[in-house]
Amino acid sequence: MDNDVMISVIMGVYNQWNKEALMMAVSSILQQSFKNFEFIIYDDGSCKEIAQQIRQLEAIDSRIVVIGREENHGLAFSLNECIKHSRGKYIARMDADDISHPDRLQIQYDFLEKNRDYQWCGCNAVLFDENGIWGERKMPEIPSNKDFLRFSPFIHPSVMYRREVFIEGEGYLDSKDTLRCEDYEIFMRLSRKGLKGYNLQYNLFEYRESMDSYRRRKFVYRINEAKVRYKNFKGMGMLFPIGWIYVLRPVIGGIVPYQMIALLKRTEYRKVFSRAWWKDAEHELGLQINEISKISETGLYNATGTANVSAAK
Repeated sequence: MDNDVMISVIMGVYNQWNKEALMMAVSSILQQSFKNFEFIIYDDGSCKEIAQQIRQLEAIDSRIVVIGREENHGLAFSLNECIKHSRGKYIARMDADDISHPDRLQIQYDFLEKNRDYQWCGCNAVLFDENGIWGERKMPEIPSNKDFLRFSPFIHPSVMYRREVFIEGEGYLDSKDTLRCEDYEIFMRLSRKGLKGYNLQYNLFEYRESMDSYRRRKFVYRINEAKVRYKNFKGMGMLFPIGWIYVLRPVIGGIVPYQMIALLKRTEYRKVFSRAWWKDAEHELGLQINEISKISETGLYNATGTANVSAAK
């Protein structure tokens, strides 16, 4: 490990056609108040056009390192490759269409430095789509086994790990049975080993969740999740009496029209969301989405030598 790098931010990208979303994600990391990081971006077999755009990101900032292969292997493989190339004491996740609050890395770093009992930490998030912010996702502060029954109690791209988590374990499980539920699997596996995670009760993350988020989930991925649930619920000793019901939940969800699932989810997340509260919180925390977008359009994206975002829409 290179002691000069404290945090390795890792991100897998596959055919991210939304250039503005990608640049906003990258910009939100480059604008972090915590400066001592490297940003490892894995191109997971994107088409030639997108691969070229991803490679050009290295010209933006010396902390960006782009790696990858021409073949598509999936998110678990991508993240494991990023981890192999990482040098930081901590490893922070990021996705190619989300936004990190400017103080996210600093706050998570400070927490893990002071709280040795926890091996990773995530946070709460506001939810947004093409129409703007529409909800809030509050995660359990100290998740217990029962918090895994409904869904993963951690927002995967918001998490920062201690490096030792991957030195002592196997990393992300790269398997057909874990496609689209790699995060759920690793958090349950780490919990089964007695490791603990924590969720900071701040909205340090903006999570993109649109109608397409529900539409694109194939039934095979729901079967995968049911298998992951069964194996880990059994290992966590919570398969009976009600664990079986939650094992079948993703399969049953695949039968329900995605529009209905989206409506139920949005109703749930809107219950804890107040626009008046968000207005105050945005001012207090300094989360300026428009400013990040402006940077990507007029500065960072042009630095790659390609067309700016507004022209590419």
